[in-house]
Amino acid sequence: MIDGLEILPVRGIGDVVAGDDLAELITTAAPWLADGDVLVVTSKIVSKAEGRLVEVPADGPERDAARAAALESETARVVARRGPTTIVQTHHGFVMAAAGIDASNVDKTHLVLLPADPDASARHLRDALRERGLDVGVIVSDTMGRAWRNGLTDVALGAAGIEPFRDHRGETDPYGNQLEITQMAVIDELAAAGELVKGKIDAVPVAVVRGYPRTGIRDAEGARVLLREAATDMFSLGTTEARAAGLRDAAQLPDGPKAALPGNPVDPAAVERALTAVDFAHATVLQPAEAIAGSGATAALHLSTRDASPAGWMRLGADAHRLRAALAAEGVITLSLPHEDGIRLDLSGA
Repeated sequence: MIDGLEILPVRGIGDVVAGDDLAELITTAAPWLADGDVLVVTSKIVSKAEGRLVEVPADGPERDAARAAALESETARVVARRGPTTIVQTHHGFVMAAAGIDASNVDKTHLVLLPADPDASARHLRDALRERGLDVGVIVSDTMGRAWRNGLTDVALGAAGIEPFRDHRGETDPYGNQLEITQMAVIDELAAAGELVKGKIDAVPVAVVRGYPRTGIRDAEGARVLLREAATDMFSLGTTEARAAGLRDAAQLPDGPKAALPGNPVDPAAVERALTAVDFAHATVLQPAEAIAGSGATAALHLSTRDASPAGWMRLGADAHRLRAALAAEGVITLSLPHEDGIRLDLSGA
């Protein structure tokens, strides 16, 4: 249990340029720093000190082109696009707007990139402060949006000298329940707390959190462990990637009389939505008993065409596949089978 925290701004650091000694700037501006403090340092001044800037024209289409080139170089994959906003995964593994490239609090002829290795930057600053006799934790922070929620908050991009998680797994709550999955991302929480006194236009790039007890850990894992692996990330695909994956799945729908269906009930409303989406006018819903025995189907559709020409039959086949894709989107599994005057779709819930 923590009795209380203080969050203190470090004022007077001034503009940071490439090659500046951040440890010197911070300790000069905050001679009151003490062992056990946690420094929350805005990534922008880390990037400036490390020379992570890109020179760009001050305005015009050339500036836009230069910014686009910088974004491409910092992007590992595009996650989503909407209007002027591009969400990407950076080479670090962060998912954020515009790869964290920033044009604020810097002259108009430069853009600021994220630090190349924020954990290494945090370790370097912590070591430099240790050389000055201070044993503190360091968090390198930046601002991110969040899926499902409006507004921005600061998070930890890098960390040193502080455990990234407060792990409650195996502990018992006051009602006797054992906690199984609770890991609090404390470096994110402290980064957000530090932003409360730093602000965005107040020229306060460093905050100090005092009173957090779990600091001074020299070999802490850093912030990289907060990045969720793709295998455990239920939302790892961006909108473009998810749509492409869905189209690939639609191209590989199972077919043929030897395939088996799971035999789960089918929601009639789901079937109706799929028929409406495809605008399929010539479909008859059959009773479950009419489906092929032993196939696992719990409903069926009879698809027919009023145009018995070769072109009409081709359109029926194409429309049938579109309907199967629409049903798959509704969680209905289908098998496509020939019928005496059309196509039969055997259906089952997933």
